[in-house]
Amino acid sequence: MKQNSRKLVLTACLVLSASALLICGCTRANITNIDSRGKNIICFGDSITKGHGAGPKADYPSALVQMTSMPVVNAGINSDTTTEALKRVESDVLSKDPLLVIIEFGGNDFLNKIPFEETISNMEGMIKAIQAKGAMVAIADISGPEVMASYGAAYKELSVKYKTILIAGILNGIFTNPALKSDFIHPNAQGYKIVAHRIYRGIIPYLNQNSILRRANSKDTQGQP
Repeated sequence: MKQNSRKLVLTACLVLSASALLICGCTRANITNIDSRGKNIICFGDSITKGHGAGPKADYPSALVQMTSMPVVNAGINSDTTTEALKRVESDVLSKDPLLVIIEFGGNDFLNKIPFEETISNMEGMIKAIQAKGAMVAIADISGPEVMASYGAAYKELSVKYKTILIAGILNGIFTNPALKSDFIHPNAQGYKIVAHRIYRGIIPYLNQNSILRRANSKDTQGQP
């Protein structure tokens, strides 16, 4: 009876969490691997993730550590494309016990004129590999209405298809504001803080749901009343 009561409480919590997501305008209420058992948040990306243009610990993954109080791995590499990223997904992501992987790619594909279809195929390959490992996926989209709009549309389709978190427009208002950039493309320290807050707002509802599930599953496994 106590076990049934606990499950009813868990169900109520998840329903409330899902309702809150819908109220805030989010579209994903059933993320693949929401019950992920991994330990680390992996920020997998290019120079935007690496933190190019800002000083030490001024990158957005470092800010996420402070916001979430969780282990965060910065797996960003300057100038990385989806083609190169797909080659390192095993060593830099899957081997790091991922709970949630934030994928941020596409800018260098666009600049290097990598065929659009190849970029989307590479992104799909990363998503499938990460989800097969049991981790949640969040797509951090750097596109905007006037820049890389086709990428943003394709990322949205991938998010729906694979039930990932989608964080759109992480550079909105930064890309066009010199005061928030270190060069023509990259944010400065203040810009990265804004990116971090946007990503945090995008992932925190799902981290909370994951925490609820893990606590409930732990109690069931241990047979606690």
